[in-house]
Amino acid sequence: MAPTPDIERVLTNITIERQASVKARLENTAVHNFAWQDVTITVKDRATKQPKALLEKVNGFVNAGEMCALMGPSGSGKTSLLNVLARRANQGAQLEGSTYINGAIPSLKTFRDLSCYVEQEDALIGSLTVKETIYFAARLGHKTSITKEEQMSRIEGLLDSFGLREQADTIVGTPLYKGISGGQKRRLSVASQLITGPRILFLDEPTSGLDSAASWEVISYIKAVAKMNNLIVMASIHQPSTSTFALFDKLLLLSGGKPQYFGPVHSLGEYLGGVGYAIPQHTNPAEFVLELLNSDFDQDRQQAQGRLSALHERWTNGDRAQGLVKEIESSIQIEKPVEADSVTHSRRNMASDVVTLVHRSFIKSYRDLVAYGIRIAMYLGLAIMMGTVWLRLKPDQESIVPITNAIFFGGAFMSFMAVAYVPAFLEDRSTFIKERGNGMYGATAFVISNFIIGLPYLFLISLSFSIIAYWLSNLQPTAEAFFTWVMWLFLDLVAAESLVVMVSAAFPNFVLDLAIIAFANGLWMSVDGFMVTPKILNPFWYYAFHFIDYQAWVFQGMIVNEFGKRTYTCGGDCQCSYQTELADQCKIDGKGVLAVYGYETGKTGEWVGILLSIVAGYRLLGWLILTLRKR
Repeated sequence: MAPTPDIERVLTNITIERQASVKARLENTAVHNFAWQDVTITVKDRATKQPKALLEKVNGFVNAGEMCALMGPSGSGKTSLLNVLARRANQGAQLEGSTYINGAIPSLKTFRDLSCYVEQEDALIGSLTVKETIYFAARLGHKTSITKEEQMSRIEGLLDSFGLREQADTIVGTPLYKGISGGQKRRLSVASQLITGPRILFLDEPTSGLDSAASWEVISYIKAVAKMNNLIVMASIHQPSTSTFALFDKLLLLSGGKPQYFGPVHSLGEYLGGVGYAIPQHTNPAEFVLELLNSDFDQDRQQAQGRLSALHERWTNGDRAQGLVKEIESSIQIEKPVEADSVTHSRRNMASDVVTLVHRSFIKSYRDLVAYGIRIAMYLGLAIMMGTVWLRLKPDQESIVPITNAIFFGGAFMSFMAVAYVPAFLEDRSTFIKERGNGMYGATAFVISNFIIGLPYLFLISLSFSIIAYWLSNLQPTAEAFFTWVMWLFLDLVAAESLVVMVSAAFPNFVLDLAIIAFANGLWMSVDGFMVTPKILNPFWYYAFHFIDYQAWVFQGMIVNEFGKRTYTCGGDCQCSYQTELADQCKIDGKGVLAVYGYETGKTGEWVGILLSIVAGYRLLGWLILTLRKR
């Protein structure tokens, strides 16, 4: 059984000092009310190709300090309405109607500064602690100009306000570490958005997946903070318990995209009784009204549709609906629009965002064993395999082909295994999409920070792999050759992960990304010069793909690094497989091997430049895709 709703009890559990720090009211940005008028969404029906209304002339008016629930059966338009009110794009939809803050239509920038959106799925990084999650949200939020001391005070206040004090230093939770509970995660999701100082909070199914007690716990804490700070809370919610339902101040009922009721929660019973559907005693009013508005399971669908049409008509023509329209119209101030200049916010600093994102990613990288530790183990295993398969190759002509094979394997399969980065990037991408939606930072900061945090990690992999595989295979035993090999392997991995970023940015689907990246790597292997030398490669494949194949430049650089300054013996019978000017000495000049491929020495700088251009191209395409795509 859920606890008795007692918001005052929640508030009194917070110290006076914490209340003051959490409150932190914004000068010049006080939001007194939030309204929407005649909101209509129309889309083209895929079957009939005719216009279809998802929402029809929906109105509402909520004052500061109030919580409004959006309720209705599945498919009633709750989430669509919440997205419209939060000014989130509905692709392919035609929107009509207006939303107002303090009776004025704000610009999108102002609206972003005054609001935040908490999605149904928690946008939390599992390897961060509870306190770190709120801290990084504060650093990235930039909603208000506050000092570091005020920021830390707000963090401490939110930990108290949402009952997370004891979990402050607990990891949120990863596949290998349980972390905090589902209800605590939901409270943390809200707290991490409130730290940015919004005045309007949008919640998409905040109690989804929670039991009755946890649902009440989440909503009660949200209401306590909303009451204390005069916030406006808009929440879509599905089948709340009686005690959770009673926490809301106002209620908007939808059915088939049409409004059926808007007003105080405590007046719902009176209204339904007046239209002939009195709520029975000892019945959860939320369950009763959802059953009343749901026609999906009625045996007589025509009768059910008639009931809903009659309810909608009674609401539209009733005094309550007319009074709501008058309340909205009386609040509209056409001559006093809300401008961005009226919002006290800090100037966006992309450099600061990049530093913060790198800091957060660094913490995640050394704590997340699944995303990073397992990948390191995988690469080290690959190094041991390569080193022991091509163990101690001798500098004679019998080893030339095996050495060439080893070089191809080391470069091609290391870049191929970069596909293991897909899950980690998709997780980062999901976090970015949700945080960008709340105006925290843009695609530029995300792409730059993602690139920077990967460099030391990829260099560590390249160095550790090479220390094992290079010396076990007995490739050219000089320090210069070794570090040149490390450089090529490092650039190979940077290019491979850049390809992963571009593909995963365009197609945020794990299975599809694996298929595309595996196909691309198969193509690169086929045309990189090892399977078929560039001298005889089909012109189409040579000109269409060889030059943009990063593996081709890596293979070329590694081959030149190995054979450019090394000689090989021809064996006891002095029958040299490669005829060079050293044949009379029963030796093979490595440059003779390079001649078979058509490779020249002395062009390392040029090849590095081309490879860096390919990396830049992938990253720029990834940035462009993330900039243009909103989801």
